[in-house]
Amino acid sequence: MSHITPIFTDLVRVETRLYNAVSARLRAEQGLGLGQFELLEIIDRVPGCRVLDIVGELAITVGAVSKAVDRLVAAGWCLRVAHPQDRRSSVLRLTPAGEKQLSASRPLVESELISLTAAVPPDDLARIASTLAILRATLEAGPTADRNEGT
Repeated sequence: MSHITPIFTDLVRVETRLYNAVSARLRAEQGLGLGQFELLEIIDRVPGCRVLDIVGELAITVGAVSKAVDRLVAAGWCLRVAHPQDRRSSVLRLTPAGEKQLSASRPLVESELISLTAAVPPDDLARIASTLAILRATLEAGPTADRNEGT
């Protein structure tokens, strides 16, 4: 086994455990999962956000994003509004309830992540963040960037 395989395994396991712990706390205290929180965050951050913007950011399929957005709409946290220049496309906007949900959830996510990563010294976290940013940028720019069709 190469040296990279255990690193990959650790990375996947850490991500899974962090994701599950944060999602469980969000669900218990705010009634939404981390996936829903991420969508609300993107819709809030990206001006004129469309489904394709979320697809590009999360590297998941259009169908998966569209179904997830439908669930946000059903929950009353998001609206699909006709795109002003392209009537075949929709712009996603948070509703006041979605804005409230996001505002209440942000500090929860932050505090849970701080708690879960407290055993790692700040300098080490900074190095991890820098390394992951480089790896993410490389993967997003590389030839495999659009291979999310089957996911």
